[in-house]
Amino acid sequence: MSILENLEPKRVFHYFEEIANIPHGSRDTKRISDYLVQFGKEHHLETYQDEMNNVILIKEATTGYENVEPIIIQGHMDMVCEKESDSNIDFSTDPLSLYIDGDFVKAEKTTLGGDDGIAVAYALAILESDQLRHPRLEVVITVDEEIGMLGAFGMDLSVLKGKRMLNIDSDEEGHFLTGCAGGMSLLADIPVARENRSGLKLNVKITGLEGGHSGAQIDKEHGNANILMGRLFACLKEQLVFSLIDFAGGTKDNAIPRESSASLLIDADNRENAVSVIEALKIDFKKEFAIADPNVTIEYDFAGESTESALSLSSVTKIIFYLREVPNGMLHMSQNMKGLVETSLNLGILELQDDQLHMVTSIRSSVSSRKEDLKERVRMLVEMLGGEITIEGDYPAWEYIPDSPLRDKIAEIYQEQYHEEPIFEAIHAGLECGIFYEKLNGIDCVSFGPNNYDIHTPKERLSISSTERVWKLLIAILERANEIR
Repeated sequence: MSILENLEPKRVFHYFEEIANIPHGSRDTKRISDYLVQFGKEHHLETYQDEMNNVILIKEATTGYENVEPIIIQGHMDMVCEKESDSNIDFSTDPLSLYIDGDFVKAEKTTLGGDDGIAVAYALAILESDQLRHPRLEVVITVDEEIGMLGAFGMDLSVLKGKRMLNIDSDEEGHFLTGCAGGMSLLADIPVARENRSGLKLNVKITGLEGGHSGAQIDKEHGNANILMGRLFACLKEQLVFSLIDFAGGTKDNAIPRESSASLLIDADNRENAVSVIEALKIDFKKEFAIADPNVTIEYDFAGESTESALSLSSVTKIIFYLREVPNGMLHMSQNMKGLVETSLNLGILELQDDQLHMVTSIRSSVSSRKEDLKERVRMLVEMLGGEITIEGDYPAWEYIPDSPLRDKIAEIYQEQYHEEPIFEAIHAGLECGIFYEKLNGIDCVSFGPNNYDIHTPKERLSISSTERVWKLLIAILERANEIR
C-alpha cells in the first residue's frame, strides 16, 4: 500500500514515493534516469538521455500558448545519502522507508531526498497532466548535483529554446533565490608512514552533532566532527604519546560531519591521563556547543593491549598540525547583502588510508577571488606537509540580475496567493543556475521550493502543506507565463 496516497497534491506525492523506491544517491543515478526516460516515452514526450544519465523531457505548448516564451523547469535527481549509525539501509539497493509525522514526510533514520526529489515529482506531475495550460516546457533533470554539479557541467543543452528557468531546488517557502555562491570540491592527500607499534588500544568517537548542509547551515555554528577530533588529538598530545591506527569522519563534502571516529595506541600507564583529557574536553564541548549541538559527546573504550600497524609519531604530528591550522566554517560575511555568508570551507570527508590521509573539502564563495584565495591557502598547507590537491566540480557563482520579468511576475502571483511580500535573496549554498546562465548565454531565472528542513541529515523532513501551496504557485506561474513581458 502507498504511504503517501492520501496526501495532496496526489500526483506529486505519487511520484515522490515512486522516486523514493528507486536508489538514487550521487554517482548511482542510472536506475532513476532510466525511470525518467521510460516516463517520457510513455507520455510521448521529446526525451533525451546522455551518457552521464542527465535527462531532458520536452512537452510542447498547449493551445493558445504556442507563441509564449518556453519555460525551463530544472532540478536534480541525485540525493545525499546520510543515515543514523543504527540504520541497516543499503542505499545502493534499498528503498527509503517513508512515513508521515503530522505535516511532514520523513524517512526512517535516513535522509529523505526531498532535496531534490520534490523537483522531479513536481515536474512529472506537470508533464503527465492534460488539464494544465502552459508554454513549451523543457524539463531538465541533472545528475550528481550534490557532489559538484557534475551533470550540469557535462550536459549538452543545445535542444533547449527557453531563456526563462524555474529552478526548484530551494527549501524555504516564500524565499526566492536570485543568486548563489560559487564553489569547488578540494581533494587533499597527505602522505603518512606506518610502523608496527604496541600499546593499549583506545577507540574514540565524537558524535551527537547536528551536522547539516555545508552551505545553507554553515553559519549555525554546528561543530565539525573532523575538526573537533583534531582538537582532541592535540589535547592528548600535550599529555601523552600516542599513535593512530584508524581515523575517519564524514561521508559528503557538502554535509557538515556529524561523527568522527579513531583508534589509537597509547602506553598502558597513560590510561588515566587519556581519560582525564577526554572527560575535560567533553565538558568544554558541552559548554561551547550548548546551543548549536547540545547532544555532542565523546564516546570511548579501551580494547586491551595490541600490536598494530600504526602511524609514526611524525605522521601523527602532521595530521594534528593540519587539522588545527586548516581554515574551516564561516570565514567571511557579505558586505553587499546583510546576513549572507560570503565565504566558507567545510572539511566534509576524512579517511586515514594505508599510506595517506585523504580528505574532501567543500569551498564556497560568492566572490571568485576569495574562493581562489582560500583554495591556495589550503594548497599551501597541504603541500607544506608533503601532500597534493586536486579540484573537482569548480562551479561559478550565480550573480543577481536587476532586470527580471520572470521575478516580477512571480512576485505578483505570490502576493495574490499569499497576501504578503515574497523575499528575494541570495544563498551561500550552490545552485546549478550559474552553470545554466553561462551555458545558455544568459537566462532569467528564479529558484524556489517548499519547506524542507534539515536537508543532508537523517532529520530531513518535507512539509506536506507547503508542498501543496508551492504546487499551486508553480501551476499559476506556468498558466500566466503569457503575461510575462
